[in-house]
Amino acid sequence: MPKYVIEREIPNAGKLTPEELTGISQKSCGVLKSMGPQIQWVHSYVTDNKIYCVYIAPDEASVRKHASEGGFPANKVSEVRSVIDPTTAEA
Repeated sequence: MPKYVIEREIPNAGKLTPEELTGISQKSCGVLKSMGPQIQWVHSYVTDNKIYCVYIAPDEASVRKHASEGGFPANKVSEVRSVIDPTTAEA
C-alpha cells in the first residue's frame, strides 16, 4: 500500500502544548477509526510552523478525506517513492 507524507501548515505548531497535541491526535485517530483500516497514521514530526505526517493509505484522496473530516490542513500530499537511510550506501 502506498505511503504518503502530508505537510500541514500550522502556525506555531512547535508551541502546541502536550494537551493540545493529545487532542489533535485523538481527533485524528477518531476520524481514522471511522474510515476503516485501509488508512493508517504512522507518525508525525512537529516543527515550528508545520506538522509533517506519514500515512499509509490506498490513495491521495483517502488522505485528503481524513484531513477534511478532521479539520486538519493538508497543504501538500506527496507519495513516497523510495525510502533511503545510511544502509542504502552499503553496496
